[in-house]
Amino acid sequence: MNLKILLKLTVVGGFCYFLSSCNKNTDLPAFSDSDLELQNLLAEASGGKGFEYYILPDETDFQKIPQDLKNPLTVEKVELGKLLFHETGLGQNPIISSSVQTYSCASCHHAKAGFQACVPQGIGEGGIGYGIQGEKRIVDILYKTAQIDVQPIRTPSALNIAYQSNILWNGQFGGKDLNIGTESNWTKGTPKAVNELGYSGVETQAIAGRDVHRLLIDRIFMSHFSTYKSMYEKAFGAESFNNPKLLALNGALAIAAYERTLLANRSPFQQWLRGNANAMTDQEKEGAKVFFSKGNCYSCHNGPSLANMEFHALGMNDLKNGSYGANTVQNISDANPEHKGRGGFTGRQEDLYRFKVPQLYNLKDSPFYGHGASFTNIKEVLDYKNKGVPQNVKVPANKISDKFKPLNLSDDEILALEAFIKNGLYDHDLERYAPKSLPSGLAFPNNDKQSRLDLGF
Repeated sequence: MNLKILLKLTVVGGFCYFLSSCNKNTDLPAFSDSDLELQNLLAEASGGKGFEYYILPDETDFQKIPQDLKNPLTVEKVELGKLLFHETGLGQNPIISSSVQTYSCASCHHAKAGFQACVPQGIGEGGIGYGIQGEKRIVDILYKTAQIDVQPIRTPSALNIAYQSNILWNGQFGGKDLNIGTESNWTKGTPKAVNELGYSGVETQAIAGRDVHRLLIDRIFMSHFSTYKSMYEKAFGAESFNNPKLLALNGALAIAAYERTLLANRSPFQQWLRGNANAMTDQEKEGAKVFFSKGNCYSCHNGPSLANMEFHALGMNDLKNGSYGANTVQNISDANPEHKGRGGFTGRQEDLYRFKVPQLYNLKDSPFYGHGASFTNIKEVLDYKNKGVPQNVKVPANKISDKFKPLNLSDDEILALEAFIKNGLYDHDLERYAPKSLPSGLAFPNNDKQSRLDLGF
């Protein structure tokens, strides 16, 4: 049979199954020809897997969430990790003592910013203030530049991180999958050495992050907060509680387990995939059609999180010292290997200036885009990709990805694409992933004096 005919039959058959399953719920509105067109595009973009390929599982459906076999998801582990991720009481190892218990994992990855930082450069220890969604976090004047816990690259989102086998813009964390063969770059005495433990990227980052971000997980268990001791024993058993090394390791694994459940599964697009024809506006649906056809966005942004584990050089500017509107960036050098992308980790010429394809949900929560925060809204990014002209003069032309080229999209198509990414992929209820309070009683995601005022603690 002709391949094109077979594909069409597969697409239509899959869609008919979708309709029949949806029609079991008579409360759902009927799908139109426009919806059918989008369904067909999804089936083709997924290689015939169908619309199911794009559905994010419920955060409690552990069987469907990608996970590390060495760190299986359990309710007890995820609940413990949820508190530890936000617990400012872990901030026990600051350079300046006045910052004790003022920062957490969530200082740079919090729900109100789509688990990003909402500033061009996330600040852990050495930051003060919060604002409404993290936009007013600034450097404490008590800190010298070299003392601040900041990174030379924009904080990536932790949302939908379960679908990443290797973590960070350069993919350096994770002792398996893409990093098999990079063992010579797992430098002793650096965070990269944690890859030797053999965990996937999410777990490796959580373990390495304890030292990188000056957190002491075991101390919170040994403190007077008896809730944590009880939760730990339910998650990992009582036998390891008196071993500080295991306490710290298992605490990090609990954080990683929680991070794997951060799924934007209530966005309009996800609701539409589940059969609600009215979940997306007509413009958002048109944008989705552009995304999965003429815009060719799906060639990189595919699957449940609309990402993949490829690295591409798009010639975007790097993060640099100076002002970004009301925010200030500092402690960055031209020597930072992070500015060379995957190549800065592997040392391979073919990897230079290539950065990992990011996920696309809840982008509008943090007004900075690209690894260098060189864009301040989604439309700027779309216009940049539509024109296909690199902005970073440091990136040689022969390193630019062959997928970065003019798209020739019309103004209406750009606006529709923006609507789909900005609103169609926006989960309005990420606060469900944040605790109501902490056993320590401290404020979160930050606990400095200004943040407490901003947060109403």
